[in-house]
Amino acid sequence: MHGHGYAPQQPPPASGGTHVTLRVLFVAIAVMTCGLLAWAPMLRLAIVTRKSYDWGFFGLVTALDVTALVLIGVDPGEEEFQQPGSAGMVILLSTLVAAIAYYLFAEIRHFSRHRQSYAGYAGPQPAYGYPRQQGSAPVHLQPTQPHQPPVQQTPPPPARPAPARIHQVQAELDELSDYLRKQEGGN
Repeated sequence: MHGHGYAPQQPPPASGGTHVTLRVLFVAIAVMTCGLLAWAPMLRLAIVTRKSYDWGFFGLVTALDVTALVLIGVDPGEEEFQQPGSAGMVILLSTLVAAIAYYLFAEIRHFSRHRQSYAGYAGPQPAYGYPRQQGSAPVHLQPTQPHQPPVQQTPPPPARPAPARIHQVQAELDELSDYLRKQEGGN
């Protein structure tokens, strides 16, 4: 009745569908622009993870995209690329492939670690001053009267029987059903 109340709540992570949709969107943006916006997924990754090396990769991808655009822009070829334009396209497409690969790898890794930290989340749990052990069932106590011990309402769920045990129990139940039918027929 005078416990510590509920443990602090931590919201569960967002659904996986939202992350997948955003991944597809950012990869599509980079691919549909032939690498000109390859920096966009890297920017999102840097904002989400807040890691300094992700910000460094974002800066590197942006610098490579700008370099590729400059090389393509100074190319003197009218119908086909010459040396600078070809080098710019190689840089642009290589940056696109590398940026997408790293973006998908790092974001999936980040959110799988994030999801694992919420693996045991089951909503608010009463905190009666004693930490709950991992995997144990919550104990729900009724309000107590003075000088009366608390009573458990729900026992912990029983462990699932092994598959071989299921067949044995099923056979015993069938045998019991036959016995009861005979008893009912005899009365």
